[in-house]
Amino acid sequence: MENCIFCKIANKEIPSNFVYEDEYTVAFNDLSPQAPTHILVIPKKHFSSLNEVDDENIMSALFKAVQNVTKKLGIKEYRTVINTGEAAGQTVFHIHIHILAGRPLKWPPG
Repeated sequence: MENCIFCKIANKEIPSNFVYEDEYTVAFNDLSPQAPTHILVIPKKHFSSLNEVDDENIMSALFKAVQNVTKKLGIKEYRTVINTGEAAGQTVFHIHIHILAGRPLKWPPG
């Protein structure tokens, strides 16, 4: 997608310090962290939201990346969030998983 900021990050058109990268995904620190640790995991291929992902390999790769990131960083307790749609809080329309950790997280969120 031409104007997608996450596509530009995944394609290395915008410099970013990846905390993780594999064939299908990249992970990087959120620029507006909501917790001491706030990492975004995105697929390299563009999907606007969870509703558009039609490839189970991508979903598997995303969740495996979450496991690899948390293991690499020694994070044992964390929250994962996927916002789907504007009313749910999605602001960048490229599917991404938030990894939030480093402080107690309250329930219900938001």
